[in-house]
Amino acid sequence: MTSRGETLRELASQSLLSHFADLCEGAVIVDAEARVVWMSDRYPGRLGLDDPAAAIGRPIEEVIPNSQMRQVVESGRPIMVDIMDFGDEAFVVTRLPLRDASGKVVGGVGFMLYDDPRHLTPVVARFQRLRADLAEAERKLVAERRTRYSFASFVGVGPACAELKGAARRAARTASSVLIVGETGTGKELLAQAIHAASPRAGGPFVAVNIAAVPETLLEAEFFGVAPGAYTGADRRGREGKFKLADGGTLFLDEIGDMSLTLQAKLLRTLQEREFESVGSNRLQTADVRVIAATSRDLERMVAEGSFRADLYYRLNVIRLETPPLRARTEDMPLLAEYLVEQICRRQGMPVRGISADAIERLRRHAWPGNVRELSNVLERALLMSDGDVLEAADLERVMPPPTVPANAAGRAGADTVGLAEAVAHAERNAIVAAIDRCHGNKAQAARMLGISRAALYEKIAALGL
Repeated sequence: MTSRGETLRELASQSLLSHFADLCEGAVIVDAEARVVWMSDRYPGRLGLDDPAAAIGRPIEEVIPNSQMRQVVESGRPIMVDIMDFGDEAFVVTRLPLRDASGKVVGGVGFMLYDDPRHLTPVVARFQRLRADLAEAERKLVAERRTRYSFASFVGVGPACAELKGAARRAARTASSVLIVGETGTGKELLAQAIHAASPRAGGPFVAVNIAAVPETLLEAEFFGVAPGAYTGADRRGREGKFKLADGGTLFLDEIGDMSLTLQAKLLRTLQEREFESVGSNRLQTADVRVIAATSRDLERMVAEGSFRADLYYRLNVIRLETPPLRARTEDMPLLAEYLVEQICRRQGMPVRGISADAIERLRRHAWPGNVRELSNVLERALLMSDGDVLEAADLERVMPPPTVPANAAGRAGADTVGLAEAVAHAERNAIVAAIDRCHGNKAQAARMLGISRAALYEKIAALGL
């Protein structure tokens, strides 16, 4: 089988040389000293040689002054496509080294592919189109990895919002891990993007992973990537994971509390060692990634219950930020509502509309369990169902549930209707007063009992007028 293969290889080489010599505008062969040993019949005519036999045995530069055949013979490397000037003309040529059975370079062969470089125009044009398409795709990918939000996007001027943005700006100046906790819809990802945009890594990618939205069986591949052919049906080229895509930038892990204990251990090792292995690979890869994690769950309680690793919690909880619920910063309602109304109008292609003071007051009487996300939804529905230039309280009533009456006020004759926000504030007031009383005035201990930070406790004390 081997001898037959060698025979076919020799036949192919001879046949290839013969076909190229016939199809091309000209061909030349030189020896190891770059002396001409053969030229095709058509080549001398293209070069303007009156006596082709006189070229044999002469150095290639004497026959073709701008030839690079000597460079090919001496380096052993081919020059696949080149434009060679000859007098007033220019030829498209290719040059290949010739080797003996032991691999030693014994000469070289050159082909004149075209006698006019314009023959390459379709090829060059196609190459330029492909390169432009690739550059555009890379530009779009980089744009998608950029953040859309900054601290200006986190609307609010109240004490709670101002303190949060101040702490987030300080966090942006560091490279430490950040843990953002808060109820759903309070702007945790927006804050994470703002931190990245204000950090030294702003020029790098921002890659977000919603852990709750990815099946458990796919999370490892999502994080660390897949080696080529790692399993049946896997991409032969492999696939990069989010850690590699975020290299040099920020990786945002949303809903970190939904991660399994097994994957928590792998994530911890990656954060500690800054290295990982793709699925199906034994090769270590490194990634320089700043991690920002977010959750709406009580991680401290999960650590106590054993459903979240304490060591991973401490690794993530270097800088802790708490996004306040909307009901705890009602002073921001006018500014936030106006901002959202303007954004919704522009997105829907409708004229920008205003919002009345009565409508703002109606918004304040709602508890907003869905926070800013729910507020945006209510405002968009009200705008789409109304025709006025200004959004009124009546427009909101059509899309909002009626205010509820707290249980302790339900039986009072003639009592005014009390909103859920007031009921929540009343319950918060009672819980805070009771905690402070039980802790004999120790605010830090009372905050731990209530499961909130000391800063949040002081905010609530000020907001409730205690």
